[in-house]
Amino acid sequence: MTPRGRDFPYWLVAAGLIGAAMFAAVLGDPASRGVLVTLMQGVKTTVFVTLVSYTMACALGLALALMAGSGSIVLRQISRFYVEVMRGIPILVLLLYVAFVLAPALVAGWNALGLPEARTRDFPLLWRAIIALFLAYSAFLAEVFRAGLQSVDQGQIEAGRALGLSRWHRFRFVVWPQAFRTILPPLGNDFVAMVKDSSLVSVLGVADITQLGKVLAAGNFRYFETYNVVALVYLTMTITLSIVLRRFERGQRRG
Repeated sequence: MTPRGRDFPYWLVAAGLIGAAMFAAVLGDPASRGVLVTLMQGVKTTVFVTLVSYTMACALGLALALMAGSGSIVLRQISRFYVEVMRGIPILVLLLYVAFVLAPALVAGWNALGLPEARTRDFPLLWRAIIALFLAYSAFLAEVFRAGLQSVDQGQIEAGRALGLSRWHRFRFVVWPQAFRTILPPLGNDFVAMVKDSSLVSVLGVADITQLGKVLAAGNFRYFETYNVVALVYLTMTITLSIVLRRFERGQRRG
């Protein structure tokens, strides 16, 4: 059964009160306050990694979804091969592979072309991490886009063709507006998930929230205070994003 009307967001009130109490406790404790100030520097890195990786993943994911629906069996098989391989590798393993196998191979290939010599250490770990997340999430987003595009009624596409619309215009004015409403919720979920999965870049020493928390805890031995603040920062980011995305989804439905 579907409940009628909208439920009052008691969960949000509870989360807000708990969060406010935790922030008050953090600000009232000099040690925790110092941890928070330091972690704020890592927020910039986390946001940068998430935005760049997700944008690139969306672009490649959409391309893969279009390939999956192509009339060419070669394109369809390439898309399926990529998606299945990338979805079958844990993100942490892919992160290590890109950082310590693919990056050196790319540098070696660059040098083999006779271009200005590069060294592996010149390839920033930050960008190795971004590439790994982008490759991993593009496979998941490809399936989201594919499901959304296939959800559009074939009759409407045929109607667009009967009206003389080109393939691009059918996609732009018929397929995409309807598919976007379908894929928006899973796209939002994957974006929130990437915010959390960006913490994996800490294994490469990238100075994100998690890495700075690890360094602080190793130096001051205040594991309880440090990881409480780390968890609080991530919760604040993800809950805020979830609320914004839900409002955006409702706006799209009304539109």
